[in-house]
Amino acid sequence: MDFGISFPTYIRCWEDAKMAEDYGFTHTWFYDSQMCYSDVYASMALVAHHTKTIKIGTLVSILGNRIAPVTAHSIATINELAPGRVILGVGTGFTGRNVMGMPPISLKTMREHIEIIRDLLAGREAVYREGSRERHIKFIHPDKGYINVKDHIPIHMASNGPKAIEMTGQLADGWVTIGLDPGYISHNIQQIKAAAKAAGREMGEVYCTNLTSACVLRPGESILSDRVAKQIGPMAILLLHTNWDPTDIKVGPFAPPSVAGQAKTYFDNHIMKMKTAMDRRFQEMHLGHLVFMREGERAYLTPELIKAGTLTGSGPEIIDRIRELEAAGVTNIALNVCGTDAREMIREFGREVIDKY
Repeated sequence: MDFGISFPTYIRCWEDAKMAEDYGFTHTWFYDSQMCYSDVYASMALVAHHTKTIKIGTLVSILGNRIAPVTAHSIATINELAPGRVILGVGTGFTGRNVMGMPPISLKTMREHIEIIRDLLAGREAVYREGSRERHIKFIHPDKGYINVKDHIPIHMASNGPKAIEMTGQLADGWVTIGLDPGYISHNIQQIKAAAKAAGREMGEVYCTNLTSACVLRPGESILSDRVAKQIGPMAILLLHTNWDPTDIKVGPFAPPSVAGQAKTYFDNHIMKMKTAMDRRFQEMHLGHLVFMREGERAYLTPELIKAGTLTGSGPEIIDRIRELEAAGVTNIALNVCGTDAREMIREFGREVIDKY
């Protein structure tokens, strides 16, 4: 099992990334949400400069927020700083677009972007389109120290719906998902493999990154303690968040069946009672997203929600759950950092879980 630390990107996270490398973490992951966090590629560049072995990836780069050649250029620049340590995770934009009140990009757009990016990162020409214009483009100085496309950059795709899962098998090198249900993960990995085979691709084992968070409980500590709530609460509450589009409001897009009722209650009693005007409510709804809990959210943080959304428990309990996920096909556990200080989680998880796994 690979272990990653996942940052709501903050520009000084290179200090925590360096510590994570020392404590046995194999990956650092960075969110791409321009209205919430620091710039993803600037932060990754600092991590690349200050670390030696840990891998560095977007989780995920929001296709559509940049044109495809810019995304390819940005990740290839990081690859020049950290050759062979770079991964491009891509997605349609639950947060990166929802935080502007915009829906995720279409799968058609996502496919077009991935195909362009894949060709450019392989050193090939790509077909780029703007309206009726179609042009063949390529990096013209790939070997002059500006970018690195010699060392392979895998493309991992975040997907949950059936059509997106199929596209992952058709186009991607890995799968990014959320949720801790081994049955869900195992089923979708089989679907990805089937789609890859149908597309004439041989994926072998699917590299699966599972986004969650974790808190190692101390002896006698309650799962609802203030320390636990601060460390993993914002990640657990994510399961209740709403996919915001005033014309098509979807309750709890990530809510597993065990907390679906709770997501509906959260929507009715929290989201719909916010004072922000409906045409701007997405701003208030994303306040604190994966960083801190807003006023009133603590009441929705139950043991059931914590267990559904995070790896929280004693060290041996967490290890048992990770072994179940590994058996289902998870390759990388990515732990969300709530806030801008990952040191406590890195230290305790490193000692109580990674060292003993």
